[in-house]
Amino acid sequence: MILVDSSVWIDYFNGKQTSQTDWLDSSLGNTLIVIGNLILTEVLQGFQNDKDFKIARDLLLRIPFMSMGEQTIALESAMNYRLLRRKGVTVRKTIDVIIGTFCIHNQLTLVHCDRDFDPMVKYLGLKIIDI
Repeated sequence: MILVDSSVWIDYFNGKQTSQTDWLDSSLGNTLIVIGNLILTEVLQGFQNDKDFKIARDLLLRIPFMSMGEQTIALESAMNYRLLRRKGVTVRKTIDVIIGTFCIHNQLTLVHCDRDFDPMVKYLGLKIIDI
């Protein structure tokens, strides 16, 4: 299963063509993609137009859903953040540590275009699709 980060979804809905959005476009309907509550929130909160919001919401609600807010994930995320800090890495957004930890914990592969995940690949074993 593959989790697509909000960074890719946002580019996708904004019509920005990247290798990640190209991968997403060709994979929808052909690859088992899942979405989590944090990503769903990050993506949908950015829509200003109600019509675009509803179109995106309807598409995203058809994707298998996983809750990312368990206590175990919170604790593991805090430990991972601390480990990265000891390695000299400061992740800019806590939510990215939660998403990365969630993927590691659930053995999901991540598709992203956000540099905050790079140290998680290097130091924590986060699996990504390298596009």
